[in-house]
Amino acid sequence: MAVIKRMERKQRGSEKDQVVFPVPEAIMNMPEGYGPFIKAIKEKIATQRIKTVISANVSMILLYWEIGNSILLRQNNEGWGTKVIDRMAYDLKQAFPEMHGFSPRNLKYMRKFAQEWPDVEIVQRTVAQIPCRNNSRRLER
Repeated sequence: MAVIKRMERKQRGSEKDQVVFPVPEAIMNMPEGYGPFIKAIKEKIATQRIKTVISANVSMILLYWEIGNSILLRQNNEGWGTKVIDRMAYDLKQAFPEMHGFSPRNLKYMRKFAQEWPDVEIVQRTVAQIPCRNNSRRLER
């Protein structure tokens, strides 16, 4: 593999002195079969990225359902009002400042989501496969 030092790369915008940047071999200098090999690896990466996003989406939707269902159960058993949701939103934001999505409005969506889809089995099999934004739009109707 060829190497370009910073001074040579300076014209192309490198960052630090004394840093060595590897330069890949030209594709025509690669061994026979490299093209199909790298193509297969790229396809595996792309497939796993999609699976990861879908898996994360399913997990988040199930979490939102569980939060919404917990709110529903408490409200049904103890008669909670809106102030509890406001306080919940504040407490969750304090506990998880790096996360978004726990505003009072979103907590109400979670509650409505659990109310509209009371069977967690259906949520797991079907609803969780639909992006969260689409689920929210359905609840607004």
